[in-house]
Amino acid sequence: MPSLTIVNRHYPPNPGITGESAWDLARYLIDRHGIDVVVVHIERTYDGGGAIRQPVGETHGVKTVYAGKNGLLKLIAGLLDGFLLIRRALKVRRGPLLIMTSPPMLPFWASLLLRRTPYWLWSMDLFPEGFAAEGKVSPTNALYKWVIRQTYRNAPHHLIALGPRQAEHVRHEYGKPIPTTILPCGVLMHQERDRVCPPWRDPTDGLIYLGYAGNVGQAHSADFLESVIRHLDPTRFRLVLALYGTKAESVLKATEGKAGIIRLPNIPRSQLHYLDIQLVSLLPEWTHIAVPSKAMSAVGSGSPVLFCGSPDSDSYVLLQQAAYLIDARQPIDPAVAQFLATLNPSQIISGKQAAEQVAAGLQRQVETAYAELADSIRAADR
Repeated sequence: MPSLTIVNRHYPPNPGITGESAWDLARYLIDRHGIDVVVVHIERTYDGGGAIRQPVGETHGVKTVYAGKNGLLKLIAGLLDGFLLIRRALKVRRGPLLIMTSPPMLPFWASLLLRRTPYWLWSMDLFPEGFAAEGKVSPTNALYKWVIRQTYRNAPHHLIALGPRQAEHVRHEYGKPIPTTILPCGVLMHQERDRVCPPWRDPTDGLIYLGYAGNVGQAHSADFLESVIRHLDPTRFRLVLALYGTKAESVLKATEGKAGIIRLPNIPRSQLHYLDIQLVSLLPEWTHIAVPSKAMSAVGSGSPVLFCGSPDSDSYVLLQQAAYLIDARQPIDPAVAQFLATLNPSQIISGKQAAEQVAAGLQRQVETAYAELADSIRAADR
């Protein structure tokens, strides 16, 4: 039987989006092609916004050395977790090894430990570049430069990238052409939509519902969200916030005393289509290093996106027909003020129609990518 072994920190029932993406691919390969899927993951919970799903495939959990919140200890644990995942994967693997990019140093360990074992790489957030982007280390640091060299020394036999711009960036880092599949993250083949309007939305009030659901971490712009909060007119808008991450507290503090704000612990993916426009941000220095899955999830749910970032980001390149751009390289506040002042219901209707069309195209792109991977798995089994 053709087989594939997926290696990633997260996997259901943990709700992290990278694990959900692995689950979605695994379910497709098992259901549609009868491919045997093995998943090696870390046994821990994750404060993600994804659905709680039951795992599919054969799973092998690895115990983490630390599951707390201390930043330094989490960093050290992530480094060790990557080593442990690769070591376990070598013992249980069947078929190609598909290495994802969580924990952050997993590609580093793959490059070091899989020099005699062909592997595939599924690039989500890229590290160690992410450590430099968030200012934890200088790009000129000697140790950082050594880690970068080691990470990109041993190229994968196949690359799965989140978009064409990220794929180009990764191939440039490896310095060689690599067979590539483009697979946007956040576009699931099995995405449900609730038919009953959730209690946080009043379908009779005639207001425009904006929403941000998910991580406000180092890669994202708190300034963008705080600007939306400042310029929000509660007679025209509601802003629904379901936030977690390093910058969430400062954003939520900015909502104190503000009318028109709805704070929720979580918005299920199945309710995202009740948001008229979803907010997404990516700091310019994170372009290609991260491609926020929430942008794809938003459009996949049928909502257009207000994206604050670089126009060269795959989040905008792939979604621009259903996305409004706030260029983060320019002053954000006046652009946000103008957008909110001129936004009208007819734009919401046309934006949702565009989102449905783009979502259908993304679904076709994902299914094509899945089928391409299934063919590659069968070819590797011959």
